[in-house]
Amino acid sequence: MSLSIGIVGLPNVGKSTVFNALVKEQQAQVANYPFCTIQPNRAIVPLVDPRLDKLAELVGVERVVYATIEFVDIAGLVRGASQGEGLGNRFLAQIRDVDAIVHVVRCFGDPNVVHVSGEIYPRADAEVVNLELALADLEQIERRIEKLSSQVKGDKQLVPVLETAQALRVHLQRGRPVAGFPDRENEPFQTLVHELRFLTGKPVIYAANVDETGLAQDGECVAQVRALAAEQGAEMVTLSAKFEEEMADMSEDERREFLQLAGAEHSGLEQVVRRSFETLDLINFFTHNEQEARAWTIPRGWKAPQAAGVIHTDFEHGFIRAEVLPFETFARYGSEAAARAAGALRSEGKEYVVQDGDVILFRFNV
Repeated sequence: MSLSIGIVGLPNVGKSTVFNALVKEQQAQVANYPFCTIQPNRAIVPLVDPRLDKLAELVGVERVVYATIEFVDIAGLVRGASQGEGLGNRFLAQIRDVDAIVHVVRCFGDPNVVHVSGEIYPRADAEVVNLELALADLEQIERRIEKLSSQVKGDKQLVPVLETAQALRVHLQRGRPVAGFPDRENEPFQTLVHELRFLTGKPVIYAANVDETGLAQDGECVAQVRALAAEQGAEMVTLSAKFEEEMADMSEDERREFLQLAGAEHSGLEQVVRRSFETLDLINFFTHNEQEARAWTIPRGWKAPQAAGVIHTDFEHGFIRAEVLPFETFARYGSEAAARAAGALRSEGKEYVVQDGDVILFRFNV
């Protein structure tokens, strides 16, 4: 299944630099002025998994197919974007198509890079973007209420949807995101979410963009972003986009040494990729054949036939059983044959819930 992450923020916060570092090449134009990015830049980024590399080594294949994430670099939002300022309506429409949002917040000082409001205040900057997303959602729900108010006269089954829409309007008017709506499990709410793809209903990862000196420990700016993320129950990472860009063409050993010198344990972009994956509660299972070892992405909690359907619909429809080896077990025995001989290979039926890292051979009949 595909996974799409939108990179958003005010102009000149480092979004396009983050994007360039993610894809390790200059695919996005970077410039010191607002709206440098007009059309969204898109790139498919592999979710590198050492387990899959090891699996390929054990089964003797060279081709490795990682899970992927599509990152979308969306042009900078400004105050009034929900009313069309700075091409805002166009940009907001692009965000509706993504699964989650990486919200880049500027935490670095640079006199050569102008700030749209003249001063760096991360919390206020983030709240400008969040407000515009909420206002765009409010406009969406008001239009839907107007339409439902007419439709309900001829279809009383729409009454619960209208009532939920009205409650959601009040919720948004109070400045609260759709993700925080108290009755998220009811069917009318789910119907509205599916139809309208609310911006504030998407999972958010805040990315505090610092200079190199800010990687070792939190400064005041990073603390503001961390507090905001905690209040919203959102994820948060600290990264230096320029630092990541400098590392883009380094070897793994050089990157590790570079990070150690900066006082950072992990690459900020690696954290972004991982947190994006985890935020949507996804897992990977693995398959292999004579040509390749491959990772497949599914939501956590899916059962074996559903997972088989990701590979091919025939696998789900004709599902018989799944032969399962957790990756750690596969690695311990060194081969599927050795694991089978030791009785470690499990045969699982339709009710088996696939676990992260499972190596699976599906048996099916069509």
